[in-house]
Amino acid sequence: MKNQVVRLLCCWVVGGAVLVVLSAAPTLADPQTDYMLHCRGCHGPDGSGAPGAAPSFRGQVAKFLWVPGGREYLIRVPGTAQSELSDARTAALLNWIVHEFSAEEIPADFIPYAEGEITRHRRLPLTDVVATRAALIRAIQAQASAAPGLPARRRASP
Repeated sequence: MKNQVVRLLCCWVVGGAVLVVLSAAPTLADPQTDYMLHCRGCHGPDGSGAPGAAPSFRGQVAKFLWVPGGREYLIRVPGTAQSELSDARTAALLNWIVHEFSAEEIPADFIPYAEGEITRHRRLPLTDVVATRAALIRAIQAQASAAPGLPARRRASP
């Protein structure tokens, strides 16, 4: 009986040590998991957003890549800029979001987000998100009106 108790205690100690080591290891999440953990709560599992609270990504998010300032805007919005994700994981997540929810709208000359780009832009405060977004949406609408018959993937971003 005494040996069983000792073995059980040893298993608990070793098991606890393994849990401590595993919990201290860096999280190896992929962009889809990062979306689920950091974006899905507001933007929904399918990227459809919540009217009046979080905009939809579906068929929309890559349109920001069409206009000057739109690419940086996606980095500087509070949900991105204030995320706890590293710059590398943020770049991977933005690339995943663009391809997952707005692939048809990706400009032909799209260059994937990179860690250094995130580093340069995310810490610049975006003081008026609503006004910046509204101006970008007007620019997107003007861009779409200028070339209404072209498929989105054929449009070059400015």
